Amino acid sequence: MTSPTPRPAAVPDRSEAVLSRLQLLVTRKLDGLLQGDYAGLLPGPGSEAGESREYRPGDDVRRMDWPVTARTTTPHVRRTVADRELETWLALDLSASLDFGTGQWLKREVVVAAAAAITHLTVRGGNRIGAVIGTGGGASAPARRWRGGPPPAGPGVLTRLPARSGRKEAQGLLRAVAGTAIQPGRGDLGALIEMLNRPPRRRGVAVVVSDFLAPAEQWTRPMRKLRVRHDVLAIEVVDPRELELPDVGVLPVIDPESGELHEVQTADPRLRQRYAEAAAAQRATIAAALRGAGAAHLRLRTDRDWLLDMVRFVAAQRHARTRGTTR
Repeated sequence: MTSPTPRPAAVPDRSEAVLSRLQLLVTRKLDGLLQGDYAGLLPGPGSEAGESREYRPGDDVRRMDWPVTARTTTPHVRRTVADRELETWLALDLSASLDFGTGQWLKREVVVAAAAAITHLTVRGGNRIGAVIGTGGGASAPARRWRGGPPPAGPGVLTRLPARSGRKEAQGLLRAVAGTAIQPGRGDLGALIEMLNRPPRRRGVAVVVSDFLAPAEQWTRPMRKLRVRHDVLAIEVVDPRELELPDVGVLPVIDPESGELHEVQTADPRLRQRYAEAAAAQRATIAAALRGAGAAHLRLRTDRDWLLDMVRFVAAQRHARTRGTTR
């Protein structure tokens, strides 16, 4: 599906200004609305044993507390507490399709914003966070290890930023993410996610941020493999023009990954309807693939308050934890 002509890439000065504003927004809202006991971003099982309580529909049967169940003759599950030293990894898709936006933000800026929020939630508990970044141009180039400064630019670059703890290191990671140059051409989301599977890491949290416009068969299997060992959160970034076309007459649209240019007569109501139906079907396929992979799914839009959507998501996940449900 093609998209209207993208805006020019954000300049470094704008990225730095965005990061400064994000730090203030994230610190104020997340710390103000998500205070409470130590808990992970996702309602994962953790490893520290907690109290038992009666089983409710929707609970994970793998958490059954059989001794208490046998003693009381009533099914019980064992609550668990999030690990105190978690390692969180971000897989950030910065392919050409993310360099676009018709709302308040560019899609790539929402990716950076989501990374900032996840980073804040991670490092405030003393945990480590790392990232892998994928750009366009294909996935033929080998992964590169980041050694400070903006990641190297080039076709199909997959860059690994090692996991570290501390606010200073986290800010360095975010600056590297914001300074990554988006390359023309198609990226490989499957290869990007696979970077989180190799080498195998201790159980933790994996966050994949993308528009997931790549064919689902390309990334579904690596996502399922990732879910075997980690709690997985998929953050889908969407622009309203990817869901429906406005009635503005002849509209030039370009595929940012292939460079193909088309002129579309948006005054045709049947064309707009077919576009909306195809977009809805595409998003339904993405949601079904993520659900089948066992990943928690958060959708952020460029025309909405992404931080409020994220706060609501995290609060809902933690509320689900208190009820004992896993999703």
